[in-house]
Amino acid sequence: MDKLVIWPAYLDKTKSRQDGRKISSKLAVTSPTLSEIEQAAKRLNLNPIAEKDKAYPKEWWEVSGRVLVDKVKPKSLLLKDIAKEIRRMRAEGK
Repeated sequence: MDKLVIWPAYLDKTKSRQDGRKISSKLAVTSPTLSEIEQAAKRLNLNPIAEKDKAYPKEWWEVSGRVLVDKVKPKSLLLKDIAKEIRRMRAEGK
């Protein structure tokens, strides 16, 4: 099974589409952390692999890390699922 790369910028409500956000700002979350993305992917059974030492190419000077997840459906749908899960986790206070 192939892996997809999930950068925090893809889900970040504070970023514009031009800065790398891939989902609508309605669905996006504010400043998602690498561990939140990893935990959400784990809860969705996507076998996440966190790579903390990577920098998003558009912001090469800032090491934000990335998470590799199993490609079980199109990337846009996975991003929405992960964002929803992060929102759920934040609501639960985790």
